[in-house]
Amino acid sequence: MSSRAAGSVLLHHLGPRVFGPASFPAAAAPRPLLALAGGGERGAAAVWVRLLSTAAAEAKEEAAAYKGKEEEAASKGNAGSAVAAKVEAAASKGNAGSTAVAKAEAVEAAKEGNDGKKSPGVNSYWGIEPSKLVTKDGVEWKWSCFRPWETYKPNTSIDLTRHHEPKVLLDKLAYWTVKSLRAPTDIFFQRRYGCRAMMLETVAAVPGMVGGMLLHLRSLRRFEHSGGWIRVLLEEAENERMHLMTFMEVAKPRWYERALVLAVQGVFFNAYFLGYLISPKFAHRVVGYLEEEAIHSYTEYLKDIEDGKIENVPAPAIAIDYWQLPADATLKDVVTMVRADEAHHRDVNHFASDVHFQGMELKETPAPLEYH
Repeated sequence: MSSRAAGSVLLHHLGPRVFGPASFPAAAAPRPLLALAGGGERGAAAVWVRLLSTAAAEAKEEAAAYKGKEEEAASKGNAGSAVAAKVEAAASKGNAGSTAVAKAEAVEAAKEGNDGKKSPGVNSYWGIEPSKLVTKDGVEWKWSCFRPWETYKPNTSIDLTRHHEPKVLLDKLAYWTVKSLRAPTDIFFQRRYGCRAMMLETVAAVPGMVGGMLLHLRSLRRFEHSGGWIRVLLEEAENERMHLMTFMEVAKPRWYERALVLAVQGVFFNAYFLGYLISPKFAHRVVGYLEEEAIHSYTEYLKDIEDGKIENVPAPAIAIDYWQLPADATLKDVVTMVRADEAHHRDVNHFASDVHFQGMELKETPAPLEYH
């Protein structure tokens, strides 16, 4: 047997294994190999041409099929299905790079609506759909950080001069602790009350969260109700955070002020956490005096606005919706609302401390819900 004939036999037996399932679908009709004996190099070339042409034809058929899927999905206005067809096509070709690109396109398509506009929604099989809220006027609600039913108008007629006179040792310790913290704040911020308000709110939003968290854990440990105090303290923390979100629109903090916030928050959170574990009545008294200082700071802020030292700019949109202010509200109106909030927080925390001083627990006294 000549070498050419031997090669023909070898190719006849090994061909289906080498070019079989990986390259040809099972449903494809087998094509007879050309005999190489006596065919020379032309015969071998003809075999390879036939093999390559078969693979190319099958790839072309697959591409046409997936293209049809894409066009069908696109005609239905479903961009996600169209890109999913691309992902399937890329995966069928075993091309990891093409598959990754197609998946990226799928993620991008998921962010777009059928009209081609960007949408913050996420395609998920969990079935969670973000609710679309409207105001009482029928206007779509644009804030996700608070809901229409969480807006309110604080009582601005509250007594701002009310003060708890420290008489016992624990009260005096709380009072002078707060006074000692005011001195470096005055030196650092001086009369830049916009930045001062931001720093104040990053601190003021901590006690409510810490107190609410510890009461929550205590309720779980002891299998008992909290009397509504968990909700009151967490609402206080959220209200202080909304103050911060408002003043972020008024004053832009510098890099070193942001760094100061990180340091102060880290120290204050841990200090207040330990203080509340040791003595809740002391912790609440400290917050009561902190709120008294906040009232004083916002009163000075209003004086500078009225004297023209600080421009009375239009109120941020978030403040108008949160405090139900008129559309033409100004910074003065915002500061007035914030100061009223601080006065209510002052009363709540001094009241909580008084409950502890009288030998009672907070759960024994109904919490002042909706007090603002």
